[in-house]
Amino acid sequence: MNYVFMTDSDSDLPYSLKAKYDIPVVYMPYAIDGKEYFDDLGQTMDHHTYFDKMRAGATPVTSALNQADYLEYFEPILREQDLLFVAFSSQLSCTIQAVYAAREELLAKYPQRKFMVVDTLSISGPMTMLLLKAHELYRAGKPMEEVAQWLEENKLRAQAFFTVEDLKYLKRGGRLSATSAVLGTMLDLKPIIVESKEGKLVPVDKVRGRKKALSYLVDKSAENITQPEDQEVIILHADAPQDAAKLDEMLKAKVPGVRTRIECVGPVIGAHCGPGTVAICFLGKERAV
Repeated sequence: MNYVFMTDSDSDLPYSLKAKYDIPVVYMPYAIDGKEYFDDLGQTMDHHTYFDKMRAGATPVTSALNQADYLEYFEPILREQDLLFVAFSSQLSCTIQAVYAAREELLAKYPQRKFMVVDTLSISGPMTMLLLKAHELYRAGKPMEEVAQWLEENKLRAQAFFTVEDLKYLKRGGRLSATSAVLGTMLDLKPIIVESKEGKLVPVDKVRGRKKALSYLVDKSAENITQPEDQEVIILHADAPQDAAKLDEMLKAKVPGVRTRIECVGPVIGAHCGPGTVAICFLGKERAV
């Protein structure tokens, strides 16, 4: 292959798949208990330990990489090969500006090279859904332009329906007002969150109680999944394996023949949604909002 297919850890790409396909990954930084880490897909700090720390009151902080950080990742590749970088949503961080700046600098230095960046308008499980399909094309020897075009044409088909267990993490991240968080907690309201056409995380509904929230995720996912036999739906959880197993069972009853894999939410996304978050992620109809 004359180019490298690369992504970042905000995809929550399972480490087993990163290793299996040897996909290079840019690791995003976070800090917890006053110590900085990089999200190496659960290798340094396993997900259970991380979410236990959050339950015990630790407040993780996420930060963006700068241009110099990206140059360190990209330049060794560009010296030798072309590069396709599949990035998480530009609407959730300023990080992609540093990616573009690094690309501009490196293309000036290595003018014979090609360096394409795809803004997936996704994060976490939906981004992994896109990555895995695009990587199939890459392994089949398709040129970089064709793989990038497939991503651009299909990125709004990558969907997720999320719900959280505790509203305080959304409040802390500014995604929910203090009043809404207090009222929601009193009334046991669970928000339903999706990734929008613009690439943002937006609440689209709220239901009362965890049980109803799980049913909602299954019903909406079943309505929106297309070609279930041609994908492996990702059920994500932030250290909530029992609820993930319930979602798995309910989805298989609702969508006959669907294949699934249960995976953990990573620490960067987990910092904003908190322990107990669950989601169903798939390729389907285009995003509605």
